Amino acid sequence: MRTIGLIGGMSWESSVEYYRIINQMVRDRLGPLRSAQLLMYSVDFGPIERAQHEERWDDAARVLEDAARRLHAGGAECIVLCTNTMHLVADRVQAAVPIPFLHIADPAGRAAVQIGARTVGLLGTGFTMTQPFLRERLAGRYGLTVLVPSPTEREAVHQIIYDELCVGVVRDSSRKVYQQVIASLAERGAEAVILGCTEISLLVKPQDSALPLIDTTALHAQAAVDFALAVDG
Repeated sequence: MRTIGLIGGMSWESSVEYYRIINQMVRDRLGPLRSAQLLMYSVDFGPIERAQHEERWDDAARVLEDAARRLHAGGAECIVLCTNTMHLVADRVQAAVPIPFLHIADPAGRAAVQIGARTVGLLGTGFTMTQPFLRERLAGRYGLTVLVPSPTEREAVHQIIYDELCVGVVRDSSRKVYQQVIASLAERGAEAVILGCTEISLLVKPQDSALPLIDTTALHAQAAVDFALAVDG
């Protein structure tokens, strides 16, 4: 089994989900007492969040480059960056170490293609919804047309992530907001919705959505397990 290196803490609410899902999948595949070989470097999200909103992406990238180097030095054989937003600096993190970087957009793109969706909605932080780093990869590598919510909807989606989900608050009223946004994306032609923030699946479940959900948290965790167990099977 290869050792997975996780960069977590952004927020730790979703990092917990990575740890849980990865270990559950390893147990399901290998047996009841099996678990994953992994290392996690969990950053302090406060300075990262400030850097995001002040557009100091170089400062945030340096923190994550350091985290990746520490994981590699500790024996990690791949890097999994447990956040969609910070994939904005994915190229820098990938370049910092000589081991594979498992990009979060790739399992999401493959999942969309697998279910036959060609037009997808994208929910995430304001950075993820407005900047091209995920949308261009999804379009360029998987041929997807990516729709994002309206500016007013984007503001509501973003606020709920940072003010509620990242601090462990899950509200029915916020779930209804997301359901309305998903309905709007469906009216515009979306055939599925990518949950492009690792906290959104804490709020919105498949039964809450009129469209199929592509959960980046679960799919990214599965990609990590596939990598870790590839040498065994």
